[in-house]
Amino acid sequence: MAEEKVVATNKKARRDYFILDTYEAGIQLQGTEVKSLRQAKANLSDSFARVTDAEIFLYNLHISPYSHMSQEDYNPTRPRKLLLHKKEIKKINSRLSARGLTMVPLRIYFKHGIAKLELALCKGKRLYDKRRQLHKKTAQREMQRALKGKRFH
Repeated sequence: MAEEKVVATNKKARRDYFILDTYEAGIQLQGTEVKSLRQAKANLSDSFARVTDAEIFLYNLHISPYSHMSQEDYNPTRPRKLLLHKKEIKKINSRLSARGLTMVPLRIYFKHGIAKLELALCKGKRLYDKRRQLHKKTAQREMQRALKGKRFH
């Protein structure tokens, strides 16, 4: 398996969405943004991706300015282009035309020294779906606690 260093994860994504499909995309970054990512100064919450003119852009990804940077006109939440193959973009675009689907980033990581983004095609969960998942998780935890106390021979 390739060496991966996870920089940031979007924990809300798995709670709020059903993940239908995932894609690995490169990110087009400026100068010192890579250095900021290496210091894990990124926030994926509230970020999303959109297809615009056969290209995919990531919005609201917050990459904090690099501490040793002198650039003052830096926008930490600027739209960033995602690097995918044209076939993948066409496939994603055709699936997005279905009602209720969206693209949400799951995590940013470095793979062989290159910044990558795991992008998911998702469908939003309803409130009752979230409750059902919470009940299932609680029941699983209680079952594990009960089994932990018992010894089987």
